[in-house]
Amino acid sequence: MSAFEFFFSFYGLLLGLSVAELVGGFARVLHERERIRFGWLTPALALFVAIDIATFWNQAWVIFRGAPFNTFLLLVSLSIAATFYVAASVTFPRVSAEGAHERVDLDAHFWAHRKLVFSCILGANLIVAVMVVILGQADPGFAKLAGSVTLWIGVGIFVVGTATAAFAPWRSVAVGALAVVLLYSLWQMARSAAALTAWGPVTGGG
Repeated sequence: MSAFEFFFSFYGLLLGLSVAELVGGFARVLHERERIRFGWLTPALALFVAIDIATFWNQAWVIFRGAPFNTFLLLVSLSIAATFYVAASVTFPRVSAEGAHERVDLDAHFWAHRKLVFSCILGANLIVAVMVVILGQADPGFAKLAGSVTLWIGVGIFVVGTATAAFAPWRSVAVGALAVVLLYSLWQMARSAAALTAWGPVTGGG
């Protein structure tokens, strides 16, 4: 087992727990659907969180696969994954704790917990951004990545949008920011899907 494989087994397990918590929360809501007012804000937030977790799984391969194994790397990965776990665990309400007969409004849950969820997502992304800058000072490959204008434009859109969704005092602005960061994430996924369609085994080429 290589150093990266050892690290990734730990990091992947922790991120996997976040995915399980997110999917489990959605399943619990579906199970109690008779007393749930769904709306669209919490499902949109859940989709945004799920995409960001998947993105971080990919980033681990891109950023850390050549890193030497040490305890600090595990600590960084633990910080990122734990932050995601908190966000995932709060995205959906604990419906069993809301009372057996009380109706649960997912839009109201979104407004009650948006600051915590978006702050966790923002914090995890800032940790990775700082890591890229630090690694860029020591490695030419990372220096090229850290100097990418496109990368930092994307980071700027993500950071401003996520912070606005978390802390904007006007609900219409917060909803607009959620829409922007979700559409940006979906656009990134569409780019990845387009790249996948050019893969030889899919198209029959190569």
